[in-house]
Amino acid sequence: MTTTFAELGLNEQILAGVDALGFTTPTPVQEQAIPVVLTGRDIVASAQTGTGKTAAFALPALQLVADAEGKGPHALVVTPTRELAAQIEKVVSVVCEKTGQRAAIVMGGTKFDRQIKQLDRGCDLLVATPGRLIDLMEHNHVSLAQVKVLVLDEADRMLDMGFWPSVRRIMHALPAEHQTLLFSATIPPSIKSTIDALLTDPATVEIARAGETADTVEEHLCPVTQGQKTELLRALLDTGGAAGEKPERVLVFCRTKHRVDDVSKTLKNAGVKVDVMHADRPQKARERALEKFREGNCQVLVATDVMSRGIDVSGIDAVVNFDVPMDPEDYVHRIGRTGRAGATGHAYTFVAPDEISPLREIEYFTKKLVPVWDLPGFSYDAGRIVPQEGRPTKRAARTMFAGSRGRGRGIAGGRYGRHY
Repeated sequence: MTTTFAELGLNEQILAGVDALGFTTPTPVQEQAIPVVLTGRDIVASAQTGTGKTAAFALPALQLVADAEGKGPHALVVTPTRELAAQIEKVVSVVCEKTGQRAAIVMGGTKFDRQIKQLDRGCDLLVATPGRLIDLMEHNHVSLAQVKVLVLDEADRMLDMGFWPSVRRIMHALPAEHQTLLFSATIPPSIKSTIDALLTDPATVEIARAGETADTVEEHLCPVTQGQKTELLRALLDTGGAAGEKPERVLVFCRTKHRVDDVSKTLKNAGVKVDVMHADRPQKARERALEKFREGNCQVLVATDVMSRGIDVSGIDAVVNFDVPMDPEDYVHRIGRTGRAGATGHAYTFVAPDEISPLREIEYFTKKLVPVWDLPGFSYDAGRIVPQEGRPTKRAARTMFAGSRGRGRGIAGGRYGRHY
């Protein structure tokens, strides 16, 4: 029997917002998380990308602070990227039009004045990126003393070493009594001790185990030399790859901003409609690039991991990992940009000989092999390394002297010789 949003405990005003969003049936993470959040309990929720996590925390959070008095904010959502903050605020604003509540957004790359005016008017729910929120706190433009509900979206990233100092400062500014909601596609064991310190007897909602990838995404491992990556990408765009037809929207991930610029320039010179997304781009340029990509006015968007988390763009035919991500969790987030809403997507990972180590970390993390795939008709350099079938997905036990074996014997005799 299908559960309805009304059966989850949401009130009439929030349900009107659900209708305005066009939602009909709760997703599994919404069905399991919303009733728990409404009880006032802390929660740690993990679910694959594209499964409706934003509504799973935004709907109950707005209901919990509906009767709160004072200037606010009464609910705070902290998220790592500007694009994700804007996306969350867009969802929340639709619901607020039905509930009579007010939402505000503060993020870097935009002018302070407008954000300060929003905060001066007061808000029920505030969506923020950490850096800009701390700037406004330091200048006394916002107080978190009335926050009843804190949401850390993309919690694995918010609690890692890069964001954790900022998040810790934000949490120290909250009242001692508040509810904390952690949502992410992945909740790795490495942040468990931090979660235990932050949350009180949290409920756990686990729709996907750590490292699990969506079954709507067909994964392909493309062994290639570094010097042939651009050539392979162009051939993939021309032929359509495993899908067999020319893709309309392709998201290409590179490790660095300079790499993004170089790849996009090469594609542009080849006549490909391409745009870029990375942290050095002005916010307006990032917004324009994302909108062009959404509307189909550019075929390829080349980006750093700023695009890997939470960004909802429908109809992405393929994701290309031009560089193997160094963090295995980023792999899960990256390929989750395709294969959304039940559609089939393709994910291609270009692996050069010097990227074997991070590839193996991904396969250990996901507990499965990425199947090797060659583009028919493409002439590969002899220097590439093609993985052998049957390589293990479980890390071998290390012995006291294991590190000295095979040294000085090159790739064939070294750490990866058995399986590559």
